[in-house]
Amino acid sequence: MRILSLPKGFPCLILSLFIASQCFSQDGKAIVKQDPRFEQLLNEKRKINSSITVNDRYKIQIFTGDSETSKKALTEFRKANKNVDATIVFHTPIYKVWIGNFKTRIEAEKKLLALKKKYPNAFLIKPNK
Repeated sequence: MRILSLPKGFPCLILSLFIASQCFSQDGKAIVKQDPRFEQLLNEKRKINSSITVNDRYKIQIFTGDSETSKKALTEFRKANKNVDATIVFHTPIYKVWIGNFKTRIEAEKKLLALKKKYPNAFLIKPNK
């Protein structure tokens, strides 16, 4: 008669299954402790973002390039056109110089025609948030 013996790793397997059945995962309750000033900052940011009206205005992009050159283009434009809004916008990896804040497309196109003489690559945009 032949006596069957257990494999060598069998006791380790039984022990690991027993231990695994007694282990528990996280209970799903998270407690977040944050500074109350953080919520104030978020509220201020929300107010500022809601006051920015980019969607309903037309702009003209007169330059696209690196940081230094775009700053020079902005300064040059502001010297020549003191009554027109102008700003630099960064969209990875390039800087853009946007001018104007036109309510209607017709108004923006009139300004674009005037700017095409000095900035031949200028074009009309209606940016999204």
